[in-house]
Amino acid sequence: MKTVLGGILLAVGVLIAGGSGLCSLLVLFSSGGMGGLTMIPAVLLFGGVPFAIGAGMALGGHALIRSARKPPDYGETFE
Repeated sequence: MKTVLGGILLAVGVLIAGGSGLCSLLVLFSSGGMGGLTMIPAVLLFGGVPFAIGAGMALGGHALIRSARKPPDYGETFE
């Protein structure tokens, strides 16, 4: 169950972070009056927050998948 939930979190996080990051890059490197480096504060405000949430979801999903694959530690049961 942890693997499925981790995979879902990882996929949704990558989609959110990827879409937000690509859109932010498009705004930063577009030409015209509403593009360029003068838009950095707006890009960080509107694109940075969803990117951080998506990256956090992806890292959380990756951690869930890794914890599900780790063999359980039973301690010293056979002495």
